[in-house]
Amino acid sequence: MSPPPAGPPAAGAAVRPGTRHLGPNWYACVMGTAIVATAGTALPVRVPGLRTVCVAVWALSVLALAAVTAARAVHWRRHGDQARAHLRDPAMAPFYGCLSMALLAVGASTVAVGRDVLGERVAVVLGAALFTVGTVTALAVAVVIPYLLVVVRRTPPARPAPVWLLPVVAPMVAAATGPQFVPYLPAGAARGTLLFGCAALFGIGLLGTLMMLPAVFATLVADGPPPLALTPTLFLVLGPLGQSTTAAGRFAELAPDAASAAHARGFEAFAVLYGVPVTGFALLWLAFAGALVVRARRRGMRFTMTWWAFTFPVGTCVTGAAALADRTGLAVFGALAVLLFVTLAGAWTVAAVRTVQGLALGSLPAAPR
Repeated sequence: MSPPPAGPPAAGAAVRPGTRHLGPNWYACVMGTAIVATAGTALPVRVPGLRTVCVAVWALSVLALAAVTAARAVHWRRHGDQARAHLRDPAMAPFYGCLSMALLAVGASTVAVGRDVLGERVAVVLGAALFTVGTVTALAVAVVIPYLLVVVRRTPPARPAPVWLLPVVAPMVAAATGPQFVPYLPAGAARGTLLFGCAALFGIGLLGTLMMLPAVFATLVADGPPPLALTPTLFLVLGPLGQSTTAAGRFAELAPDAASAAHARGFEAFAVLYGVPVTGFALLWLAFAGALVVRARRRGMRFTMTWWAFTFPVGTCVTGAAALADRTGLAVFGALAVLLFVTLAGAWTVAAVRTVQGLALGSLPAAPR
């Protein structure tokens, strides 16, 4: 007979959660927080007080990035065996993509709203530094993690899961955040190099997603719904969809300053011809994943760190819809961006409160079950 489940800590008991089981998935907290600030400033409507809230959320994302990075350093120093085991674990290794995306997301929000506190010059320098480190990390992760998924033999064999998208999506995040630095470079080759370099990163993320996503869906069809605790990870599919639409819109916005007139017109057309159908598919997947989450919730799904999958991917759909509203002038995309932002704000609030509660009670970070 299995032992009864452990109850909550006794009143006054000292709880020491430690860092042994603190994996790279904790960077999802940073990503999910930073995207709230970026998405809030991207909305096509102006809400009184929203800018101030976004600045506060940005500051929180900076603190979260510092805290998680410090904790991860302690994890590697004190629990190197566990850290190496994470790299061999097909369920945990893909979360190293969250490291690069956290750096990129905080860098983007620093330029978008951090300037209100730091000033434009400092914000751009800090954002550029985070973008550079995040992009290099994204490219490394996009090679190393798929390589490990291929060469590390396991019994039974690993089955594709939505988290496998994380390493290949990281370059797409770089593609979407890099163009904001185009106006700060000297006119000419420097701007063009950055813009087309981001377009190449776009290709890495898009084709990598097209390589992984069919295997993920085939696994769902063959094996059925994922375990209850992992059901929120289905929302990760929204990440490359929303982020690529955002990137296409940024290319179109900044191409006139960095490319020829012919190329600028091409980017403008691509932003709409690509973004609209991909947004349609994102809404389809949102309904599909949402239905499975409702099903899992009715069957007893409880809070885990996978709930942070409800934040960053939805945030990228906010910025993608806002980009389409800007490119097409259609109010329907603006309304979609606002609706998705309300959803994002609610999801972030729930995930943040439950995470803080878990840390306070000592149930996080916990060993995976």
